[in-house]
Amino acid sequence: MKDQAKVIAALLIGAAAGAALGLLLAPEKGTELRGDIADYINDLVDNAKNKAQNTANDIKEYSGNVIDKAKSKFNGTVSDLWDAKDNAVDSAKSKINDVADKAADAADNAKSKVKETANDWNNSVQNA
Repeated sequence: MKDQAKVIAALLIGAAAGAALGLLLAPEKGTELRGDIADYINDLVDNAKNKAQNTANDIKEYSGNVIDKAKSKFNGTVSDLWDAKDNAVDSAKSKINDVADKAADAADNAKSKVKETANDWNNSVQNA
């Protein structure tokens, strides 16, 4: 972009210098020549302003697009992180429930064995 601006500036300066020399060498009266030079310079200034405005608009549009892309990627990353968090929480809950179920089964088995052992002792005491 900088090189393009330099080329455009060099072209404008060269065109202005060529036009000024052409007007100076043309066989016209001084007042007409000064008016022509003023008009030409005003046209150059207007063209430069238009090119600068167009370049500013292009830069503004480009930066807006870059910002939108960055926001989109950021939002996608945040969404992915939330999904990963939800998956991790769901997995942890599932494992906790599995462990709790196994612990409850083990407790039930232990109660049954204790009850069975108590019944066996009770029977052996009563039979003795």
